[in-house]
Amino acid sequence: MTIVQAIVLAIIEGITEYLPVSSTGHMIIGSTIMGIQQDEFVKLFTVAIQFGTILSVVVLYWKRFFQSFDFYLKLLAGFIPAVIAGLFFKDYIDLLLENVVVVGVMLFLGGIVFLFIDRLAPDTGGTTEQPMSFKQAATIGVWQCVAMVPGVSRSAATIIGGMTQGFTRKNAAEFSFFLAVPTMFAATVKSIYDYMKDGGVFTNEHLQLFAIGNVVAFIVAFIAIRSFITFLTRHGFVAFGWYRIIVGGVIIALHLAGVSMQMM
Repeated sequence: MTIVQAIVLAIIEGITEYLPVSSTGHMIIGSTIMGIQQDEFVKLFTVAIQFGTILSVVVLYWKRFFQSFDFYLKLLAGFIPAVIAGLFFKDYIDLLLENVVVVGVMLFLGGIVFLFIDRLAPDTGGTTEQPMSFKQAATIGVWQCVAMVPGVSRSAATIIGGMTQGFTRKNAAEFSFFLAVPTMFAATVKSIYDYMKDGGVFTNEHLQLFAIGNVVAFIVAFIAIRSFITFLTRHGFVAFGWYRIIVGGVIIALHLAGVSMQMM
């Protein structure tokens, strides 16, 4: 993987991580288009640059992370379901991560859901922070598990999960951002541990790619979060729904036409 390819993947990660369009799915698509050889380091890189995106959340909402101990307990309640699901379904999830067609199908189906979600779980209105119970946090955490299938989108699943619990789009999106911090940090640490346990080593080139990728992902995600909250609050999910349908439809059409889109 070259520096330019690393920057492109980091930009994709930064833009899509907190948008309901599936960052994992878009990085799989991006890697496939650029013809990046999927060795163990590249797989690790696509996970490890999430550190830059979660750092952008901490910087943007730093006051919330020093608000109360109760805040962390609710994050823990939302985080535990993903830990349990990851332990039981890791091998199956790893297989899905190599299939671009799965991404296309999930993007397409998710897009259809997005066209109607504002009616099924309408915004309750208001701009102030709403109190959240531990049960609600855990329920949103269960919704997050659905996003382990590439193409679903972690942010989409958790935002919709929050809205089904009666939260506004803004409040649901912000909790989705907060929940990403422990979830993606744990995924990054676990991926690095597995890489080193299997004999992987970090060269100077690898460290350079990590540094560049995380810096780019941080900057792009910082901008994307601020823009997304405003857009989602005003316009809802319909635009994201049509985007997902178009991208997913193109992938499915290419597959049906016999165009090879498997990861290299």
